[in-house]
This record gives sequence, C-alpha cells and structure tokens, in this order.
Amino acid sequence: MARLAASVVASGLVMAGAFVGAGSAVADEAPQHQGGAAAVLDGLKTYDRAVLHAGGRNQQLPAGVFEMTVDGGGKLKTYCIDIHNPTQDRAKYLETPWDQTSLGANKNAGKIRWILEHSYPKVDNLAALAEEAGTGPLTEKTAAAGTQVAIWRYSDNVDVEATDTAAEKLADWLEKSAVDQAEPKASLVLDPAAVSGKSGQRLGPITVHTNAGQATVTPPVDAASGVKVTDKSGKPLTSAVNGGELYFDVPAGTADGSASLTVQATTSVPVGRAFASATKSQTMILAGSSDSTVSATATATWAKQGAIPAVSAEKNCVKGGVDVTASNKGDEAFTFELAGKKHTVEAGKSETVTVPVAEDQAYDITVTGPEGFSKTFKGVLDCKTSSSGTGGAGGAGGNGGHETQTEGQPAPATSGGGSTGSAGDLAETGGSSATPVIAGVAIALVVVGGGAVFLLRKRKAQPSAQ
Repeated sequence: MARLAASVVASGLVMAGAFVGAGSAVADEAPQHQGGAAAVLDGLKTYDRAVLHAGGRNQQLPAGVFEMTVDGGGKLKTYCIDIHNPTQDRAKYLETPWDQTSLGANKNAGKIRWILEHSYPKVDNLAALAEEAGTGPLTEKTAAAGTQVAIWRYSDNVDVEATDTAAEKLADWLEKSAVDQAEPKASLVLDPAAVSGKSGQRLGPITVHTNAGQATVTPPVDAASGVKVTDKSGKPLTSAVNGGELYFDVPAGTADGSASLTVQATTSVPVGRAFASATKSQTMILAGSSDSTVSATATATWAKQGAIPAVSAEKNCVKGGVDVTASNKGDEAFTFELAGKKHTVEAGKSETVTVPVAEDQAYDITVTGPEGFSKTFKGVLDCKTSSSGTGGAGGAGGNGGHETQTEGQPAPATSGGGSTGSAGDLAETGGSSATPVIAGVAIALVVVGGGAVFLLRKRKAQPSAQ
C-alpha cells in the first residue's frame, strides 16, 4: 500500500513536470509504437478454472481467452504469457516483436506458437480437437482453459493444471505434441522509422513490411511545404505493398524542418504475435484476429546544411535497456545529450547508446541537441516473466521465490467485471488486485485536496490583519 501510494504520488509529480514542460515547442515525443495493431484490453471472456502449485500452496485461478478492441476497428483474442503479472483494466496494448518481450529469451517460444495454431480458438471444431487430443467432450471454456494451461507451462515454467478433466488432457496433449515454429512476421512495420538528409533530396528508402495485400500511404499534413511521399524515381505514392520503398521528396529551398508519413492497412494479425502493454500489465500472445486496422509511422528531418539527425529507439531485452540510435546525414557533427552524458555522431555516421532500465520499470528517455532539438521515448521494459525461468515445461516449475496472491488476500475481479471466485485466486488473469487500492489512494488524495481547499477558505475568511 505504501509503495503504491508513493508510486501514485511520483506519477503525479512526473505528470506535473510534463505539463510544466509542455510550453516548449521544440519537444517531440516519438511514438511508442513500432508498427502493427494497437488495442485496448476488454477482459477475460472465455475461461474455466486452473490450479497453480507453487511454494507449497495450491492456488486457484481462471484460465482462458482475453479479448481486445483494436484502435480503428477489429477484435483480437489473446492468451497470457506471464502468469504472475496482473492485468490492468482497459490497458493499452501494442503489437511487439518477440525479442522485446519475455519470448525473446524463451527457448520454447516456438512451441507456444504451435499450440496456438493447433488449438482453440484457431481450431474451432471442438469435436475434432477433442478426438485428436483424446480428451472427451470439450466446450469453448474448457478448450480455452486447457490451451492456456499448456501455454503457461512453456511461457512461465510453472506447475499448473486445469481443474476440468478434459481441459487437463488437452493441456497435456498440446504440451507433448508441440514443436518449434518461427516467430510470425509483423502485420505492418516500416524500416527504418526515421530518416534524415539535405533538402533538395529524396530521403529514404523506408521499406514497408506487411502481410496485407495493400496499404494506404498518408503523406505529410503540411502540403504547403511541398514535401511529398514518392517512390525512388519521384512518382507520388498513395499506396504501398509488402517490400515497397517510400521516400520523402523534399524540394530544394524548403525551410529546415521535419515531417511524418503514416501507412495503414486492414488485415488479420498473424497468430503468435506478441502484445506488450504500454503500462505495467501482463504480456499477451495472439490467438486469433478479425480483420483489423494496423498502422505505422515514419519521420524525416532535413536541413540545408549542418548536422541533420534522425533518432529512433527500441527495447533491448538482452542488455536490459532501451537502444537509442542517432544517425547524422548532415555535413557537420551532431552532439546530443542522453542520460546525463554527451555523445557526438560525425557526419555520415550513426551511434547506438543503450540506456539501462530496470525490469518492469517505466522509462521516459529524452534526447536533446543543439537549436532546441528534443525527442522523447516512453514505455515499460517488460522482458521477463515473474517466474524463475524462461524455458522448460510441466511440473519442473515453481514460483522461484516470487510472491503471488495467496489465500487471505482479496479476490480480484476479472477484467470482464465478474468475480474470479475463491479468495485464493490469483490476480494474473483478471483485473489487477491493485485496482481497489488505487481507488483508495485516489479517494485519500481527494480528501487531502478538499482539506486544503477548506483551510484556504477558512484563512481567507479571517481578518486581513492577521
């Protein structure tokens, strides 16, 4: 409670600091998303029961399929791949490469994808699934529970079993049958996400990677600048396909500046794509997708002369931090400050600096340079599960000494709004158990604020000579 209260207060101070600095027009907060689908968690929708054996305790928890609503349209179905980490109600999720999640270091990540491809909801013929797995009759709820249990055995290395007999048989069959499969490709990503160069040139190429048949290209909003999105020969583009190359065509004499383009498509996001939260909420893996809106953004910076930087960032789970890459297509060196240190990138060169970030911690990284240059990158580093290992399956697990919700603690509500059951349930697959505590802290802050207003009014009512 004390730690949470301190966190809430600290968050308030950070927010206040952001508002104070908002008057600086030079600040440029880079998008967190590297491309693909962005969605909001709707909650745990199709589930049954499971039991986690850890630390000498048998802890009940719901196990099944979550649903998300995609920004711009579409629905996703996902499973959890971090059993000890709670979900946050209405958390924002972003399609994320495996190597920027706990899957990157998990030797069994490919087996999880196999499970997703060979079970519910990808396989919706439950009679055929039951026959192949030898489970006996399956319902959507028990099929979802059995699938989630099998995934947890590989994602979290825990000893967990489904309470329903058929669901447990399904989990055992999936676990034993699974073989490695490669990570699925992104639904949409642009590479690189930032380019730079001199005005009078075409800046790029920016390569489009997508599983969609065609994508729409939205050019810079400031048409008066004359900057266009073209192909290599200078032909204006309004659409793109997988492997296509985009350029920012910047006319000679254009005032120094920057612009961005957006590529958007409607497609089914590949099963097995990871989804990481923009806040601290358990990582998910995709089990099914309707036709959904996916998008990606790229930026360009240009100038007539001098240093012309392009800065981007991505999580580096191997090094435990965030890689900030600065390239310089100008004719002078670019000196920037990052995490209290100065770095210089010579003309025509690039440099990558890894900023250390603690696991499960939010980061707010700002790169500053001459003439008011500023770019900010925000996110949460969530590269590991809370369990002891990242590979291995079945009963060899355990909780590795990490605390989970135990009996006697409040039973959480699922993200869908219903009770998860007994007091021994875990918060991991439902709404966060921190929610009522946060509400309590918020109420306390309101009371403190009200008290302050009362005192101010009382003081104002006293004689002015006091």
